[in-house]
Amino acid sequence: MRTKVKELINKLGVHISLENGDMDIHTPIDGRVIASIKTTTLEEQEKVVVASEQAFNKWRNIPAPERGEVVRVFGNILRENKELLAELVSIECGKIKEEARGEVQEMIDVCDFAVGLSRQLYGLTIQSERPQHIMSENWLPLGVVGVISSFNFPVAVWVWNAALAWVCGDCVIWKPSEKTPLTALASHNLFLNALRACDKDWEGISSVLIGGKELGKSLVSDSRIRLISATGSVPMGKAVAPVVAGRFGKLLLELGGNNAAVVTPSADLDIALPSILFGAIGTAGQRCTSTRRLFVHKSIYEKLLLMLKPAYESVEKKIGSPLNPNTLIGPLIDETSYMNMQKAIATIKEQGGEIYGGVRVLMKEYPDAYYVTPALVRMKKQTEIVHTETFAPILYVLPYDNLEQAMEMHNAVPQGLSSTIFSTDIREAEFFRQRSDCGIANVNIGTSGAEIGGAFGGEKETGGGRESGSDAWKNYMRRQTSTTYYGKEKPKLAQGISFDTE
Repeated sequence: MRTKVKELINKLGVHISLENGDMDIHTPIDGRVIASIKTTTLEEQEKVVVASEQAFNKWRNIPAPERGEVVRVFGNILRENKELLAELVSIECGKIKEEARGEVQEMIDVCDFAVGLSRQLYGLTIQSERPQHIMSENWLPLGVVGVISSFNFPVAVWVWNAALAWVCGDCVIWKPSEKTPLTALASHNLFLNALRACDKDWEGISSVLIGGKELGKSLVSDSRIRLISATGSVPMGKAVAPVVAGRFGKLLLELGGNNAAVVTPSADLDIALPSILFGAIGTAGQRCTSTRRLFVHKSIYEKLLLMLKPAYESVEKKIGSPLNPNTLIGPLIDETSYMNMQKAIATIKEQGGEIYGGVRVLMKEYPDAYYVTPALVRMKKQTEIVHTETFAPILYVLPYDNLEQAMEMHNAVPQGLSSTIFSTDIREAEFFRQRSDCGIANVNIGTSGAEIGGAFGGEKETGGGRESGSDAWKNYMRRQTSTTYYGKEKPKLAQGISFDTE
């Protein structure tokens, strides 16, 4: 595997030593070390921040459509390298090849979105209450943006942020997860190629920091970083938020999700079933949008369980290496993730849950890896463990009496990312959409798998951030209100105030 990784890295244009570094990189496929790379020192980080500030002073003066051209070229370079980068994603984070391709395609789609956006960074003309005055709302580049990403989407989340930030006129410093730095280095290098192709090869427009928590803490506390966009766990968000707020920086958080699907008596179960399956077991349950709770009306509760069990059995036959095209479930990222899943399963038993699956699958060829069967859990009520997000393929199935009760249970958890209802009744669907406290509320599709055109993010402990589509670009700019007087007489004051000195 090490040889394969070196080959991929070289083809993607990254020429660094993968030996004798101070940080070992493991692949979840077999649990073995695939590289040992050098981390960024705090002194090197300081140079990166200085270079980013200097680059910002030039980059902001480039017309936005011209910045968009760089992103367009980057998108085309990603198209040319899609298979190579997808394979590296699979090796480094354990995502099956098809999902890895989807992640790279998401990068490409965001680039396309950002290119169009580069000509649509619109402000407003505002009617003034004073004669011969005109007001406008301007949007200006923010400065240096820091992006902290997690292992489960090792490259797409960076582009969600970076592509928009670049066309807005910002420079970006990226600290990827210490579990997936190779894909970050490869993606960053592809963007540098785009800069060179556009004669914008300036140090500091895009930078990558490789390291762990201490490096992240230093980045978060740096007042020169105008925005911190952080994706990860709720505890991480709770640590980051007060530090950024304490220095009056801007913050964009994408944290945990305890996502639920509601299945009503009118639901088309043939449509619901595949969406529930992918939502619960896709990426081995390691998506922030993974379906973790399933509320089923009591009239169809047993029927749906009888459909889910054989579906889970068939999926268990397709557990294995993510590089195998027939695999549907790859490994958990590491032993810590597996142990967290087992702790949750022990607690589920204590709290009255009936569990199908959830056991380790020992691969003869991969004894140090952590493959598991997805867990289907029958619960009578929503206990404490159901309120807790476990980043693993565990699906709690609970009955409900009426839709009002289902929504009360749905909204009872501290997270608020993604939600869905399966129903053919428009009244039920609209009742759900109006009452879901999540940032995403779907109808007849799963909780997992968002398009880039819509702003992605959630409420409550999910952090309140919005990335990618819609008007999420405003996160990366600063708003300015400007008033101009174009008359020849003494201008009037606002609110009719008189301040006559004569």
